[in-house]
Amino acid sequence: MGDRTVVADVADELARRVASGQYAPGGLMPSVRQVADEFDLNRATAQLILGRLESYGFVDAHRGKGFVIRDVRAEGGVDVYRRLFRLSMPTPEIAADMFANIVDEERGIALEALLAYTGGERGIDPAELKSAVDELETLARSADPDPSRILRIELELLRKLLTDLKHSVQRAVLNSIGEMVLEVPEAVAAYFAVSPDLHVLVWRALVAVWESEGGPSQAQLALFEDLFGMYHQKVVARFDELVGIDALADEETPHAATA
Repeated sequence: MGDRTVVADVADELARRVASGQYAPGGLMPSVRQVADEFDLNRATAQLILGRLESYGFVDAHRGKGFVIRDVRAEGGVDVYRRLFRLSMPTPEIAADMFANIVDEERGIALEALLAYTGGERGIDPAELKSAVDELETLARSADPDPSRILRIELELLRKLLTDLKHSVQRAVLNSIGEMVLEVPEAVAAYFAVSPDLHVLVWRALVAVWESEGGPSQAQLALFEDLFGMYHQKVVARFDELVGIDALADEETPHAATA
C-alpha cells in the first residue's frame, strides 16, 4: 500500500466492511487511534481516512462520540450506492442483489426511451445514429471486442435519445448507472451475456424502424419489450455466474442421497 494511496485504500477497506455488514448501521466506526493502530499509520492520517468516509456518506461525525455508521442502503444517494456496489464484489449475494436492482432500473429507463423515441417525433439525424452503430459493428467484429467501449457507445446512443425526448432526469440516472457498471468488470461482462453482434443487430433494427414512415406495429413493439426483458434476465444470470452465486448455491445445497 503506497503512501500516495494509503488514505483511499484504507477508507475503501473500512467502507467495504460497512458494505458487507461487518460494521452495522448505528454502531461506531473504529476510533482514530484504533485505525492508526490496525493499519500502522500516524493519527493524522487515520483522521483523514475517517474524514474521507464521512465525505463518502458512510459515517456521520458526532462530537465527543466518534463516527457513527450510517444505514447507507436506506439513506444513501446515488454516489453512495455506486461505491457500495463496487465494494460489494467480495460478497456475492450482496453484489448480485444490487446488480439486479441496477439492471431493473436501467431496463426501465432504456425501454421507455426506445419506445418513446420510436412512437414520437424523432429529431436526431439518422446518419448520426447509423455512424454510432457502424462503430459498434466494427468493435463487435474485431478479433478481441472491448465490452467497455461497446457499452459506452450504447450508453451514448441512449443519452442522445433521452436528450431529444427532453428526459433530463432519466438521463442523469442513466449516467450514474453507467458509471456504476463501468467500474465493475463483472458487470460490464454480464451485459454481453449474449454476443456483441446481437447488440448491433438490435440497434440496426431500431434505426430501420426510425427511418421508416409507417413505424412499428403494436405487435412488433410488444415483441421488442419481450425480447428486451429476456435479454436482461440473461444479463442478471450471467452476473450471478461471474461472481460465483451458482457455486455458493451448490456448496450450500446438500447432495441428495443416492438410492
